[in-house]
Formats: sequence, structure tokens, C-alpha cells
Amino acid sequence: MDDELFLEQIECGPMQNFVYAVGSRAAREVALVDPAWNVSGIVDHVREQGFEPVCALVTHYHPDHIGGRMMGQTIEGLSELLELKGMKIYANRHEASGVQKVTGVSESDLEMVDSGDVVKIGNVEIEFLHTPGHTPGSQCFRVRNSLVSGDTLFIQGCGRVDLPGSDPDEMYQSLRKLAALPDETVLYPGHDYGGGPHRTMAETKRMNAYLRIPTLEMWRELMGT
Repeated sequence: MDDELFLEQIECGPMQNFVYAVGSRAAREVALVDPAWNVSGIVDHVREQGFEPVCALVTHYHPDHIGGRMMGQTIEGLSELLELKGMKIYANRHEASGVQKVTGVSESDLEMVDSGDVVKIGNVEIEFLHTPGHTPGSQCFRVRNSLVSGDTLFIQGCGRVDLPGSDPDEMYQSLRKLAALPDETVLYPGHDYGGGPHRTMAETKRMNAYLRIPTLEMWRELMGT
């Protein structure tokens, strides 16, 4: 980790979700990635370290990452965050309607982004990478030599492709995109599903069979599509 970048991984909720605070040590500001489950606790934790959350970044619209109703329970998320403090929510434009439907936030709360767009916090640039497959607008966040991957890529697996809006072929292409990142890139996934809380891409490629499937045809055979 360099001297300017602040990146903290925070485990929250019963599904081993990771929430992230990413930002600038100099500016003392952070973005919250997928704030859910215990929103006030997350904000308090960040503030206790001397940082102020200034925006939220959404990897995808599933309620365990951004709040809403899921499996008979109501999960805290973006709407509770906005009640604490007004801020922009950055979501891929293909995911915006899903975010609104699940959380109840308004279109004016959202900043719709495309792959390659950047948000800057202090001198730290966070790049948006569109990685569809798990959902149409799934995205990862690349910041210097780190990648926050949501449910697109885990240390030992990848996001499900049998849910509404999923697309196995798009997931294959997204995984090819991530596999091409430099080996020293550190992967920070959306859940602790084994393999450690983070790994380099070199380590992940050795541990994760989904990143080693060479052709789309073999991928389709594995996925049963």
C-alpha cells in the first residue's frame, strides 16, 4: 500500500460480505464500496479513523451489497447511508434501474458511469471497470495496484450466472478481462468465500480454476449452457 492510498476491508453481515473504504490519506476522504448490513457502524468506524465518507460505489444491485429486501429480511444499505449524509452513488448505467428498484434511492442520487470512467478522491483515482455476467451492470474498481471486484471474481470462484440478469458468456469475457491485469494487482473480493481476504492476481490465477479456462466453448460446457 502506498502512502497516499487508504484501502480498508471491513467484513459485515452473515454472508461474509466485504465493505471497503477507499480514498486519500492526505484528503482524509473515502468512498464506501457496497455499504450494507451495518451502515451507521461502518460510517462511525471510518470517522473514528479520521476519514469522512464522500460517496458510495456500487459493484452491483443485489441487496446483500446495497440494502433492500432479501430472503425475508430487510438489509440496511444505500438508503440508510443517505439518511446519515447526502452523497452521490456511483453505479454502472446498466445497473442504475436495478439499484433504484432494490433500494428506493432516486435517480438524482445516482451518478451513472461507464467502463473507463474515473472518480478522484484527493489524488487517488478510482477507475470503473464494467464486468457484466453476474448482473448486467456489475463493475469492479481499480485503484493503483488494487482491484475491488464485488461478486465478479472471488479468490476461488466467481459470481453466480444462474440468476435473473446473469449471462454466462458475458461472465467469461469479464473474467478474461480481469485475468489480463498485471500479476501484482491485489484482488479484494466482495465476499470471504475462502482463499484468504485478498490475493495477488498471480496467486488468484493459481487458485481459481475459472480464470484458467482457455476457450468460451469449454466455459459453456463447464457452466452447462
